[in-house]
Amino acid sequence: MFPALECLSVTLPLADRVQSIQQSAIRRYSAICAAMGGVNLSQGVCDQPAPDAVKAAAKKAIDDDHATYTNLRGIIELRRAIAAKMEKFNGIRCDPETEVCVNVGTAGSFACAALSILNPGDEAIVFSPFYSYHVNLLTLIGARVTYVDMAPPDWKFDAGQLAAAFNDRTRLILVNTPANPSGKVYSEAELRTIAELANRHNCWVVTDEIYEYITHDRPHVSVGAFPQARERTITISGASKTYAVTGWRVGYTVGPAAVIDKIAVVSDLFYICTPSPLQHGIVAGLGLPDSYYTRMCEDYRVKRDLTADALRAIGFDPYVPYGSYYMLAAFDRGRWPDAKTACEVILEKVGVATVPGSAFYRNPEDGQNQLRFCYAKKMPELEEACRRLRKLGR
Repeated sequence: MFPALECLSVTLPLADRVQSIQQSAIRRYSAICAAMGGVNLSQGVCDQPAPDAVKAAAKKAIDDDHATYTNLRGIIELRRAIAAKMEKFNGIRCDPETEVCVNVGTAGSFACAALSILNPGDEAIVFSPFYSYHVNLLTLIGARVTYVDMAPPDWKFDAGQLAAAFNDRTRLILVNTPANPSGKVYSEAELRTIAELANRHNCWVVTDEIYEYITHDRPHVSVGAFPQARERTITISGASKTYAVTGWRVGYTVGPAAVIDKIAVVSDLFYICTPSPLQHGIVAGLGLPDSYYTRMCEDYRVKRDLTADALRAIGFDPYVPYGSYYMLAAFDRGRWPDAKTACEVILEKVGVATVPGSAFYRNPEDGQNQLRFCYAKKMPELEEACRRLRKLGR
């Protein structure tokens, strides 16, 4: 028998870097929605079937015992497929041996890239509204974030404000095109402005292009394809959204050999490697015909328009996106006190989860009358969500 131990109140140490971080609003509302059996339009889980060829290749890889560690840069078959895709679709020529690294999702790609080029106290320029994982990761590693504002409905940035954001501590400017949460697709002119400023201030351009195949009426342009930007651009993308395999966590990074070498080592330290069988599955995905991407894009256009119509019917002003599968939509100020309240009322009344727009802005007030809706759902579930939303009335 052990003697009874008193329950002591002990405060154990936590790192300073985690003191202010917390579960994202997206995760929180997703969990509540799941518990109540609602329809989740908050998290970009991409709840659609993966292509049969992708699933079959991953299953075969498992049967063939591709269960061991891979090269820290990823299997060569996948790196070669990525290099071929980058040249054909993005206009970027890269060496699969030295200029491509497979990572654990694009989140892993960004984390490894940021850790490879930023010291604590270095500055990164981010456009607002932003994807919160980008900003939270930069904050976690001790970087300082400088914001450049964009506003609906056109989401243009002011070139003067962007130029003023640079200083002698700026090491990185982050681009997300097509963008989460706004759906903005950056134009060639905008990207050339960014590239020129990055050259002038000798900093990196890190571009997250995970939604690159989901664009409407505007072409996807990769800044890394510009000759003057090639040697200072790190391009990030992955399989999650294109092949509806968000849980597989297969992303990749393309850039100059010297920085890719460091990114690969950092990735190895954190993750060892991306799951081997799933890498084989994505090789098959990258071999799909152009018709696959055309159909996917048109499918998202239909779902975008269905969602926008439902939002207009209940008095929202949707900012219809040119890319990605997210839509910010505004409600009349005064209808609800703020975005968080609106989110909670809608979830409680009709069982549809969204995300407060305030979570995506440098100044939360800019998004206090906006909600973000994700329409990457199977059509019956999206139709059910729209039916529920229409019950709110105007």
